[in-house]
Amino acid sequence: MERNLADIFEIVVDAVPDREALVAGDRRLTFAALDERANRLAHHLADAGIGAGDHVAAYLYNGTEFVETMLAAFKLRAAVVNVNYRYVATELEYVLRDSDAKAIVYDTRFAATLAEVDASLPKLGARLAVGDGERVAGSTAYEEALAAASPVRPQIARTGDDLYLLYTGGTTGMPKGVMWRHADLVTAGIGNLDGATTAEEQSERARAGRDRQLPACPLMHGAAQWTTFGAV
Repeated sequence: MERNLADIFEIVVDAVPDREALVAGDRRLTFAALDERANRLAHHLADAGIGAGDHVAAYLYNGTEFVETMLAAFKLRAAVVNVNYRYVATELEYVLRDSDAKAIVYDTRFAATLAEVDASLPKLGARLAVGDGERVAGSTAYEEALAAASPVRPQIARTGDDLYLLYTGGTTGMPKGVMWRHADLVTAGIGNLDGATTAEEQSERARAGRDRQLPACPLMHGAAQWTTFGAV
C-alpha cells in the first residue's frame, strides 16, 4: 500500500515508541517524543492556514527542528522548501517567492537576511523562530508555539500521491523545485522498506531494525534528508 512518509513514520512510532529516534547536540528524542513535537507543530501550522499542497520553508541548520518541520508538513499533506542557509538576500527572496512559501521555520541566526526580504513576500504567513536571537517582526518563538499546541495527531487522510519538494542547488541558473510523489521517493530514493508493504510488515521491520545513521551533510540537502528517513 502506498503511503505518505508521515504515515510510515507513525507506524514506526507505534511499533517502537520508546526507542531513540533523534540525537542532536544535547537533545535526545524517542520516536514518541518526536511524534508529539511534530504533531504540535502541525497543529500550529494548520491554525495558521497551512494545508494540503502548501509549502513550508525550512531555513535551518541541522537539528531536531528540521526533521520536526518536515514531519509536521507531511502530516498536513504539505511540502517543505529546503533553504540553503548560505543564500544572500536576493537568492533567499527568489526561492521563497518561487516556491510560494506560506510559512517559514528559521534559525534566528539568519533573521537579518530574512528581514531584508520579508516585506517583499506577501504570501509568507506564519514565521517560527528557532533560537534565542533577534526575531523577524511577526515571528513566534518555536518552542512557545509547540507548547501551546495540541500533541494529538492530526486526523488527515494522506496518500502516496502527496508531494515531496526538493530545491536543487541551481548548478545552471537559479535553483529549481523538483517534485516527487511520496510513494516514488520511498521506492526509488529512500528505498529502505525491504519489501514491506503492509503496516504489519513495516511494524515488524521497525521492531527488528537497529541501524543508526549519521547524516553528515546539511539537512537542507536531499542526501541528508533521504539518509534520515531511510533510517526511520
